[in-house]
Amino acid sequence: MQFEIFTSGLPQVQADCVVIGIHDGGELSAGAKALDRRCGGALARFLKRGDFPGRLGETLLLPAFPRLKSSRILLVGQGGHDVTRRNWRKAMAAAVAALAKTKVSSAAVALTRPASRELDDYTFARSAVEVTRAALYRVNDLKSGQKPAEPALQKIKFGPLTSSASRAGKRGLAHGIASANGAKLMRDLANLPGNVCTPTYLAEQAKALATKHASLSVKVLEEADIRAEKMGCFLAVTQGSDQPPKFIVIEHKSPKASRAPLVFVGKGITFDTGGISLKDPGAMDEMKFDMSGAAAVLGIMNTIAELALPMNVVGLVPTCENMPSGRAIKPGDIVTSAAGLTVEILNTDAEGRLILCDALHYARRYKPHTVIDMATLTGACVIALGVHHSGVMANDDELASELVAAGVRADDRAWQLPLTEEYGEQLKSNFADFANVAGRDGGAITAGAFLAKFTKGLRWAHMDIAGSAYVGGAAKGSTGRPIALLTDFLVHRTGR
Repeated sequence: MQFEIFTSGLPQVQADCVVIGIHDGGELSAGAKALDRRCGGALARFLKRGDFPGRLGETLLLPAFPRLKSSRILLVGQGGHDVTRRNWRKAMAAAVAALAKTKVSSAAVALTRPASRELDDYTFARSAVEVTRAALYRVNDLKSGQKPAEPALQKIKFGPLTSSASRAGKRGLAHGIASANGAKLMRDLANLPGNVCTPTYLAEQAKALATKHASLSVKVLEEADIRAEKMGCFLAVTQGSDQPPKFIVIEHKSPKASRAPLVFVGKGITFDTGGISLKDPGAMDEMKFDMSGAAAVLGIMNTIAELALPMNVVGLVPTCENMPSGRAIKPGDIVTSAAGLTVEILNTDAEGRLILCDALHYARRYKPHTVIDMATLTGACVIALGVHHSGVMANDDELASELVAAGVRADDRAWQLPLTEEYGEQLKSNFADFANVAGRDGGAITAGAFLAKFTKGLRWAHMDIAGSAYVGGAAKGSTGRPIALLTDFLVHRTGR
């Protein structure tokens, strides 16, 4: 798929199809009025018939009107004139989905944009690519039947931008492509079933990334190596499974980097039964998505490498299964973390924090400037925030604010939850340094408080993506979040 910016008036753009916004009551958007003048008002006369009222997300494909270069016009409803970013994204996604059902090979999209203070030229172009690629994404299913044909659509032009704005727009396109590629990799990995996407498979995909990108290198710690690192919490989780665990270390090194590395840590439970604290059967199939944090790390490392960002970044992925067996950990067991702290395991279904705490301790050897972990950690975060926001907790409010602001700019929103010492006190244990759970109250935060015990001296943030990384039910599948947020966060950090 090719993406371009156009700066000329819509009537002069060469494309199979032009895409224009129509507002409530069939009123032409500003960009469409020049097109209507070129065809002698034929478009306005058509809309006066009332066949297309301009409701948000509705589409209608028309044959070309006289004197136009394009052979088709796609009308897209944008609702009222006060276009919000959310409504613009909905209209854009609807337009791309409609184009994908046609034989159109190229399109010029000129929907009404939100005000520039809400969507500047760079963000407009980057978001347009991200929305387009998300709308065109097809789940990598394993069905035996013939796959549907790929859409004929090969090129999309976005605009119009002024000539002076086109430079920012082109930069936005490039960053949007890299972000979308990272999101696709994350989605492809997370959508695979647990019998395919095992810890070994994830390690192989990480090695493939390093083969693809010269700036990346990969090291995989096997079980013996993990034991040598004294990662007792990680080993406790994996001991009930026949699948060998892996600890993946993927590094991006830039000759232009001038500061200590940033470390991403991703939870890689490739299937989570809950262990001895077995989950309810309903929707347990969705626990294949419990490695979404790991998939996000691989996805964002791909994005970083494609953009050749001038920074050093390390991705750490502890990955294993959480299975019940005669060898599995039991409620009441006490294990020793790599940091030397002992943990009483009261619930074996609170396993993500156990593998992450050893990975966070491992991150210390890089003397990182910042550490960010991502995990589908708690159902409690879904109860607290629903599926619209990722949860953010941090021991540094400035870092948390940076992530939240990136989410606003990227339309991949996050919300900061408190992380004060009271929550850590709920983890008290009679028999160990602390327990791995603290009851239902504030469950997402006490999970973050558990991880915080391993981050003293680190500038650290935790992102709970349990509600945002995937959707369940009939539309089941990975969303690719929070790749857009992380891309924006990194781009702003590098001043690019």
